[in-house]
Amino acid sequence: AIPLANDGPAGLAAYVCGELGHAWAVAEKLDFGIVGVNEGAVSHAAMPFGGTKESGLGREGGNHGIDEYLEDKYLCLGGLDM
Repeated sequence: AIPLANDGPAGLAAYVCGELGHAWAVAEKLDFGIVGVNEGAVSHAAMPFGGTKESGLGREGGNHGIDEYLEDKYLCLGGLDM
């Protein structure tokens, strides 16, 4: 069932119901941006929203929503002989 689910062109949201350990293991293998495990209302303002494949690239909302507007910078400090 997992390969069949992942074979589609879209990947916004998926839902898995069942015993928690098994449902969680299945959810980790699904190629979707949002997966509800024993929960149907998966959208929340504090969480990132977005999909995979033809459902889009990137995330909106949560801490991840601002990432597209930021640039990383690496600072390497030398000369600190102790």
